Amino acid sequence: MKRHDLTIGDVAERTGLATSAIRHYESEGLVHPYRNDAGQRRFARTDIRRLSFILIAQQLGFPLSDIRDQLAPLPQSRGPNKSDWARMSRRFGRVLDERIAQMQRLRDRLDGCIGCGCLSLENCSLYNAEDRAAKRGAGPRFVIDDTVDD
Repeated sequence: MKRHDLTIGDVAERTGLATSAIRHYESEGLVHPYRNDAGQRRFARTDIRRLSFILIAQQLGFPLSDIRDQLAPLPQSRGPNKSDWARMSRRFGRVLDERIAQMQRLRDRLDGCIGCGCLSLENCSLYNAEDRAAKRGAGPRFVIDDTVDD
């Protein structure tokens, strides 16, 4: 088998992505299929890993710009190796850890105060006396920042 032996249909079937999505990711520079003499795309088996990573990262809410930044250092001449994936997973892992902590704060505070600085609940004077959350900026600061300075 050749290095680029998969058609776009093969890759779509294996990844569960629509062929239009795969072409879009190509146009975004996230995958780099070979074009044969007839102009047909041919993908390497390693492109399945790249596309799977893209799909998972998007489902986790990462924008294509972040995904592109992660994939950019990877060589196009070979598939990502273990150290490549480890580096990418550490970076995305930190972001996911922050999101998990934010979601836990939201869950824990949703029934009492969402930290918006509205001063409309009885206990807002306890959570947000004198609207000190406003010093940190707009939005639900207790959820976004975890703490609000006095």
